[in-house]
Amino acid sequence: MCAQADQSDGSGCGKSPSPSGGGAAPAALTIDQVIASHHRAVYRYAYRLTGMAADAEDLTQQAFLVAQRKLDQIREPEKADRWLFAVVRNCFLKSRRRRRPTVETSLEVRIEDIAVESVADDPVDRELLDRALEELPDEHRLVVVMFYFEDLSYKQIAQEMGVPIGTVMSRLARAKQKLRRHFTAHGSTAR
Repeated sequence: MCAQADQSDGSGCGKSPSPSGGGAAPAALTIDQVIASHHRAVYRYAYRLTGMAADAEDLTQQAFLVAQRKLDQIREPEKADRWLFAVVRNCFLKSRRRRRPTVETSLEVRIEDIAVESVADDPVDRELLDRALEELPDEHRLVVVMFYFEDLSYKQIAQEMGVPIGTVMSRLARAKQKLRRHFTAHGSTAR
């Protein structure tokens, strides 16, 4: 495919420098490998962002089309899922910007923990979580997904979304309040 397949400069052949800076570069990833390894996780992430199966499918397809064009940007194959999540998130944000402007809020609310991890393990609770996430406004859902499912910090989320940290914190707090109300109304014990 590429005459320079043994180069490790990331020049479009799919190779990248090894994470340690020494030794041989990792084997080039193919789009088929990326799809086979990450399709399910990318779809779940897209579904959590959009709340709709059809939109999640579209977003997943968009992400893999971008991945196909920019496969050489995956420097560390073991971190391909994080790179793909960023691609999905960027596609989601771009589609939302085209649809409608977002409303900025500045209400400060005390942030408390919510047991999202415990909900994610039980299939019944997972359905409840998915329904609750669907009810959130896009900007709140996105912050919840980035904070709890991507483990990004407030600062990282603020940078990705282009908003102040206080806005991230207030959106997360509002989202958690809505999630708590939803879980309480449906008999779950979210903390």
